[in-house]
Amino acid sequence: MAVAAAQSRPEKDSARRVEAKKRFEAVMCRPFDLPETPATEAALLEFVFGEVWSRPGLSQRNRRWIALSCASAADTVGPIEKNVYAALASGDMTLEELQEFVLHFAVYCGWPKASLVEQIIWQQAFAISDERGLPAPEMRTLEPWNPGQDPEERLRNGERCFADINRVPPPGRTSPYTTAGILNFVFGEIWQRPALSVRDRRFITLACVGVDDTVLPIQSHFYSALKSRDVSCDECRELVLQFAAYSGWPKASLLDRIIAETWAKIEAEESQPTP
Repeated sequence: MAVAAAQSRPEKDSARRVEAKKRFEAVMCRPFDLPETPATEAALLEFVFGEVWSRPGLSQRNRRWIALSCASAADTVGPIEKNVYAALASGDMTLEELQEFVLHFAVYCGWPKASLVEQIIWQQAFAISDERGLPAPEMRTLEPWNPGQDPEERLRNGERCFADINRVPPPGRTSPYTTAGILNFVFGEIWQRPALSVRDRRFITLACVGVDDTVLPIQSHFYSALKSRDVSCDECRELVLQFAAYSGWPKASLLDRIIAETWAKIEAEESQPTP
């Protein structure tokens, strides 16, 4: 019995590796040609692509938002290039959507990191156009978002959007951070821009606050994503696995705990009788 099992294992491992390579090539839009090391074979190929990217709990597009956010936050040029290239070459994201991703990412992970990602997105867009014999994408001039809006109306819109997205009352206009930053810009504009859906922005934000290690934003954004039902509890748990593959298990363990605590809190809230 043991001999038979030992004899069948290489054949099963071979079949598993074949499927993992197919998944890698479908996701990354290039052949698997990495050197054989424990990191590339056991971790990247067999686990990340043989297991994680093959799971049904999230769409490939949602997994891409998580991978892009984590790679971008890590400042690792090679992985950013490869994930941006794959997102564009696969057709899962358009150039316009990735440009909007950079703006949303900048809010949660910072402008210096975002400037690198912006540069890489254009480089990869030009490379794909060249590969396919297509005209280079145009760097067109963009019009201001919601031009001519009254400043007070913009702030009121920001307060309404904050409450809708976060499921809690908006902060007071008590500092430059809350007034000019949170109400005027982040919720007065960014979360209302039409180029990405609220659900897209949820996945980007959840991954970004996860890599930032900031407990209060992690708690508040998972609460609002779950409370709104924009992202289900099962999807949040699947997000943690995808996140772990790109940002590490210690960070992911915090997210896993917060999701469990947050979902229990929401269930308790919703079980209370309506006054």
